[in-house]
Amino acid sequence: MREPRAILVSLLLLWPAPTVAQGSADLGPQVDKIFARFSGADRPGCAIGIARDAKTVYAHGYGMANLEYDVPNSEATIFESGSVAKQFTAAAIVLLGQQGKLSLDDDARKYVPEIPRFAGQTITVRHLLNHTSGLRDQWGLLDIEGLGPGTQVHSPATTLDLVAHQKSLNFPAGSEYLYSNTGYVLLGVIVQRTSGQTLAQFTTEQLFRPLGMTHTQWRDDFTRVVKGRATAYAPAANGLFKLDMPFTNMIGNGGLLTTVGDLLLWNENLDAPKVGGRAFVDAMETRGRLTDGRTIDYALGLTVSSYRGVAEVSHGGSTAGYRTFLARYPAQHVSIAVLCNAAGANPTAGAHQAADLVLGTLASEPVPTAPAGMASTAAELDRIAGVYRNARSGEVMRIESRNGRLVSPQRPGLPFVLIGPGHVNAGAADLVIEGPPGARTLRVTTRASGTEVFTEMPREVGGAALGEYAGTYASDELDARLVIERRGESLVLKRRPSVELTLVAAYRDGFEAPSLGSLQFTRN
Repeated sequence: MREPRAILVSLLLLWPAPTVAQGSADLGPQVDKIFARFSGADRPGCAIGIARDAKTVYAHGYGMANLEYDVPNSEATIFESGSVAKQFTAAAIVLLGQQGKLSLDDDARKYVPEIPRFAGQTITVRHLLNHTSGLRDQWGLLDIEGLGPGTQVHSPATTLDLVAHQKSLNFPAGSEYLYSNTGYVLLGVIVQRTSGQTLAQFTTEQLFRPLGMTHTQWRDDFTRVVKGRATAYAPAANGLFKLDMPFTNMIGNGGLLTTVGDLLLWNENLDAPKVGGRAFVDAMETRGRLTDGRTIDYALGLTVSSYRGVAEVSHGGSTAGYRTFLARYPAQHVSIAVLCNAAGANPTAGAHQAADLVLGTLASEPVPTAPAGMASTAAELDRIAGVYRNARSGEVMRIESRNGRLVSPQRPGLPFVLIGPGHVNAGAADLVIEGPPGARTLRVTTRASGTEVFTEMPREVGGAALGEYAGTYASDELDARLVIERRGESLVLKRRPSVELTLVAAYRDGFEAPSLGSLQFTRN
């Protein structure tokens, strides 16, 4: 449900592929090795389901669904799917379009008049589906207010109120891609207003029952008892775990409870559609197109791209302590679902390792490496290191040279590989640094969202200059007042009732606040 605003949201870890595809008989032991670290009665874990040619070839659970009552995970365990749920909200919209109740190119205000008229901008239903609306993400706005997940019970009404009070967009509608949960909550509202049924009622009647997805339902009441559901956990001190469950009634952008088996049934409908027909699948997999003609990888609740040279249709998810990934390889008629109740899990990497086993040499796109004879010299690494900022999103990317390699404090797990002068590969992203020191640009290209330009920022300030930032800052779009105080050689952000965050200088006039994000002061 919560996804990073950063352009690198879809970075994937790449893994070496075996030389041949594994048959059903020897697939299980190989998959078990991938998830071995989750085995045991003292930790949460995952479940995986793999289907080929409409048949489940392997399904298994690892670790515990509940640590208090010693209940193990299995292929039948129910997990929350996070943003994997978005494709079901999108599917409901497509079905309503097929029924003549709406058009994807309608003005979204036709159904949600609470959306302001942003300087003549028309936000269409399709913009909401493609994350190209420019609407600010609800979780970021709520975090600024101090009302993020876990602080109160959120619902779609929360999102409607946030949207109604906004006075501008992140960018003109349709001009850029920026992941926004706000749009998918509004889509759930559109389903209810056009069908006369709640999103839960409509999808149960039109999707889940016809496809036999008997274990799938929406978490529209977080207090409801759901038999067979895994409890979600996050790491705690001393190798232990703590509860990390969703505390919200927000659905549409997430909130779907399901099993790996039900997700495989859903993917099979996209391969051989029983619901909606081929036109339904074609609509779901139509990638977004920006106003300048660029095509993005995000379609309707699905990312249509490739994994190591093999066409892949997928989506990941994360909410509270749940981590999820669902992928489909249409040409090979292969589907893989991974659902986890451990916040430290990486289901995308696990699913891709399993895909390597099933696809074999088909997934043979080489992992980028440094050219022969090219040394990662200290001078070359220092030339790349710096602090860069995306003027559109406000994202700050810090690249540092440490012990002969490049690292990013914001993304410590990224595999930065120097593949040419000023040219770095980081999983599914390509980074190119251009220009002289002090005036460099960083171009970050991903399949999902094209190229984003970051500009090198002047170094941070300290000392007496910190006092310039002190003051009280209020927002007339949010119910929020932030107080900035100087304390010694630091700046502190205060927010009612008792939150205090120490700001970390990133560049001149720019700071980062743990758990909140980046702040930029404007001089006027």
